[in-house]
Amino acid sequence: MAVVAEPARVGVREVERVSRRDGAMCRVDPGQFVCRALAAELADEWVLYCRARDLRGPDRPARAVRSFAEFADAWLAGRGLDPQLVRLTGGPADLTEIIYEWEQDLRRVHPYPSKRGYELASNLLALIEQRSVREQDLPHKLAARAQAPPLFGKPAEPPPLEEFSQAERLALRNAARHDIRAVERRLSAGRALLETGCDPRQGDWENVANLVWAVYRGLLETTVLRAHLPTSPGHWPTEIRQVAGDAGASWAPQALLAGLAAMVFPCELDLQPFRVLLLLAMDECTPEELLDLAVDDVEFTDGGVRLAQTKRRAGRIRRRLHTDTALGHGGDGAAFEGEGRWDVPGLLCRLFAVTDPVRHAYPDVVDWLWVAVEPSGTGRARVSGRRAEFVLAGRRLTDWITRQHRPDGNPLEITTPHDARRLRKTAKIGRVVALGGTVADLAGDDHHVEVFRRHYAHGTTAHVLAGRAVTTAQQKVFASLTRPVFADEEAVADLTEPEVTAALGLEGETAEAMRDGQLDMGLVNCRDPYASPHTPTGSVCHVAPAMCMLCRNAVVFPSHLPRLVLLAEHIEQIRNRLTPPQWQALWGRQAAALAQLFDECAASMPDARRAAQEGQARLDLPLGMRTEYDR
Repeated sequence: MAVVAEPARVGVREVERVSRRDGAMCRVDPGQFVCRALAAELADEWVLYCRARDLRGPDRPARAVRSFAEFADAWLAGRGLDPQLVRLTGGPADLTEIIYEWEQDLRRVHPYPSKRGYELASNLLALIEQRSVREQDLPHKLAARAQAPPLFGKPAEPPPLEEFSQAERLALRNAARHDIRAVERRLSAGRALLETGCDPRQGDWENVANLVWAVYRGLLETTVLRAHLPTSPGHWPTEIRQVAGDAGASWAPQALLAGLAAMVFPCELDLQPFRVLLLLAMDECTPEELLDLAVDDVEFTDGGVRLAQTKRRAGRIRRRLHTDTALGHGGDGAAFEGEGRWDVPGLLCRLFAVTDPVRHAYPDVVDWLWVAVEPSGTGRARVSGRRAEFVLAGRRLTDWITRQHRPDGNPLEITTPHDARRLRKTAKIGRVVALGGTVADLAGDDHHVEVFRRHYAHGTTAHVLAGRAVTTAQQKVFASLTRPVFADEEAVADLTEPEVTAALGLEGETAEAMRDGQLDMGLVNCRDPYASPHTPTGSVCHVAPAMCMLCRNAVVFPSHLPRLVLLAEHIEQIRNRLTPPQWQALWGRQAAALAQLFDECAASMPDARRAAQEGQARLDLPLGMRTEYDR
């Protein structure tokens, strides 16, 4: 067997991530694997793949390379083959068989409904296919496998996220406002304490104000605290123990450091309420656009604030003006002092006030809006400023929500998942409620119509509103088609007058025939028995009087009301003999039409009911109507 010389050097391949952390690199080191040559070839294809497709997130194909190379090492070692001789172009092993075994292992490690196995397999096959198309030097079997899909299909997409309900939106809003007030009070007290402190190296290390002064200037570490404070936290002054909380002796310095920093700096969890309120207030801003805001992207004007929103996925920058609602109600012009304003300009001004100490103390983050401090390290922990990302455990939206309580002290109950995208959907649905209109109008310039239809128009609120709109329109149409016309005593007396006949929608000859009783169908009058909506045109109506109350041709005189009272009583008697579904299907609409008619002519109903009780009217129903409909 020919021995292929090992490469003299295998370097680390790197691709820069396009993310909020400028300069963050994704790396693949072929030297970590025994099959270094194969891993290097795949890593080279990964670099070319990311460049050719301008990938903003190179991590997924990188994970595929690492996963396959690690599996290939174990697979080859288990069969006594030399991993260093394996190449894409050939070697002692069939790569197609290794890929097949790797996919089977992925299916076991990442069972349904996980997408990880499918993503890893499809990304590796894409890299191999790229090499096959470009160089055309791969074995035919491997090239054919690269063009085929993974062994297992892509899992179904999860159901779209639902928006928060109105009650949940109000609960989140109130909790966020409460937290912002608490943070502002805490930082205001900390600033007052800071002004009274001095350098503890020249003063007292057991004074809280001096320790706040030191942490604000980056002089404090846990090693410094251990060196200048008593070893046992029990011997610390009461004020310092209160800052440290109930942490044990081993963790007391870290807890004290975090507590001191919280007196003058916000942490990521303190910024979550600002994020919640801004996403609820700005339906045209995504969570990513909000988090990517730099200080230069925020421009305060006389009437509000203008934001330069960068949407990385779409590759565009949009500038939005958000007006100050307080100025529109007689404001005095002091729009951006950050006191008590809950609109977008007021919230951003208050956010600047909260985060300014971080930018002042840590120049590395001076350009960014969402900045916070967090203690870092363990044995030698210190406070550092950094951009907020809200992704680490303890700092996510769900962590903030689970800490909230209702006014009665019970935990705040918010449906899961606690995803910031649901806040945006809630704001978008609020826009739907306020504006209405077509999908194209509601999508605006934020989305394509299909994107809005698929991700936002599916919301329960939008569906309910759409259903109500459709139902209302249908009811109006049905009412115009089926509603009888009522003519009071005055109208009956002047029935042949042109104004009356026009108001009732009658012709002169029809009015005269109706006045003479020629069009009485046994229950009410009929405009035209040969133009019934329930029978073919030109044929005499054969469903009278069963459907008269659901016919647009029906005209009711006051003299008909006693018969209609008897019909209503007859329908109520039938209710006792039929099942509810049967009664509703056969008589429910007639009963509703009668009730509506009785409400409209309430002044005439007492006389009508009295006439019905005294037997002055008869209800003559056809035999078929009594048997067919009543059984």
